[in-house]
Amino acid sequence: MIADVVIAGGGPNGLMLATELGLAGLRPVVLELLPERATENRANGLVGQVVRMLDRRGLYEQLSGSTEPPKPAPGFVFGALPLNLSVLDDNSLYVLQVPQLRVQQILAERAVELGAELRRGHRITGLTQQDDAVTIEVEGPDGPYRMRTRYLVGADGGRSLTRKLAGIDFPGVTRDTTVSLSLHATVPETIVDPATGGLNVPGYGYVPPFMHHRTERGLFVYAPFPGKPPVITTIEWPEDTPGDEQLPTVDELRASVGRVLGVDVPLGEPEGEGPFLRRRLLGGNTRIAERFRDRRILLLGDAAHVHSAIGGPGLNLGLQDAVNLGWKLAAEIHGWAPPGLLDSYESERRPASERVVMHTQAQSALIAPGSEVTALRRLFTELLADPRTIQHVTDTMSGADIRYEMGNDAHPLVGRLAPDLAGLAELTRDARPLLLDLTKDGTLAREPRGWSDRVDVVRTQVDDAPATALLLRPDGYVAWASDSPEPGVAERADLRAALARWFGAPKAE
Repeated sequence: MIADVVIAGGGPNGLMLATELGLAGLRPVVLELLPERATENRANGLVGQVVRMLDRRGLYEQLSGSTEPPKPAPGFVFGALPLNLSVLDDNSLYVLQVPQLRVQQILAERAVELGAELRRGHRITGLTQQDDAVTIEVEGPDGPYRMRTRYLVGADGGRSLTRKLAGIDFPGVTRDTTVSLSLHATVPETIVDPATGGLNVPGYGYVPPFMHHRTERGLFVYAPFPGKPPVITTIEWPEDTPGDEQLPTVDELRASVGRVLGVDVPLGEPEGEGPFLRRRLLGGNTRIAERFRDRRILLLGDAAHVHSAIGGPGLNLGLQDAVNLGWKLAAEIHGWAPPGLLDSYESERRPASERVVMHTQAQSALIAPGSEVTALRRLFTELLADPRTIQHVTDTMSGADIRYEMGNDAHPLVGRLAPDLAGLAELTRDARPLLLDLTKDGTLAREPRGWSDRVDVVRTQVDDAPATALLLRPDGYVAWASDSPEPGVAERADLRAALARWFGAPKAE
């Protein structure tokens, strides 16, 4: 028996792909090395377009615990410089503060609910590609076995064995100039500001919560997440980077905070129920895979790209990779994918990866020590007084600056994530292509009849709609749009061309 898709890696990115494939009617097999759920939390939030995407899959309410739709953040940071987002007319930076472990749990439950098979304690040890399948060698709790799959997706992290076995290079830059410590620790209640939750550090001054706080000696972050002791992080640039990779202690963290802030902060051991975060990172990597696809093997998330930056966007980028890849891979397996559809995964997501490399490296430069960096930060602070600069930086960080090539880019919405329209979050939960006919008389509703097995049509009215009709791909990006209240022959032909380009040939009538 041959599996349609095997996903190597049961982290958030692999599980997100499993849910997307499940929505498309496939039953992927997920091979996860860890025999039990992970206990170390590697991220504490999601930022940008991915928050809207999760809402459009019906996952936001579970993750946020709120029935309210996502709202843009009033402020954020770029390279430890504050961004006042309240001055923007179109704020694209959505923030969802939720531990990665919670994201992983919700996605695992959803993937299994949709039919995915999650095999814990299984890892790939070898693979061979054929014209029509990939044969993989697997080591499981009961010993080695072999299986065949039509497609193999490597979602197994920055050290991806899938990528290595496929012979895909991972060029980039490794730096060993920094040491970062992140631990749960307690601080005296006497220095916690009751109004803001930040710290009033004697001998130093005020440090706001959740903000990257740079000094001439390093970076300090105080993050008082609810339900746990606060997470305290430092980054330093020591002259001789130590090679110690052992788990750090609170005493080490206290010494590091003292060097960064220049004063002693009496940190204590974390209290309450664990597990508690204790992480040391030496240096970092910025790399993008030479290619995201090798015939029937594809790379996803950190297996395709890694980026070094505190609060880095790797998880946000990887989840969006999964939403982009899922429907294209399903279309290939179901047999209706037009030529080149699966290859568009890399042509669309590689530029997104390169944008993240650019802005994370820029942020790393802005937080480094030195008088030259301080001068650069002063200049940047002046630039960030201009709302146009804030808009540009915000759209870059959120991913709202991404515009895919759709072949018919005359309308400003084409190639971009669809705007938030009333009811859209409910209409996109099943991840099917969607034609939204917003014309008064529903004049376009019959055009996709040759694609009725693949494309849903909804006639509706929306106040202040940005278009009169929108054709959405399953990932929520606009493939075609019209402003005409009565689309004519040419526009209808453009619509049919977009339907064929993204969703294959129409069925015979």
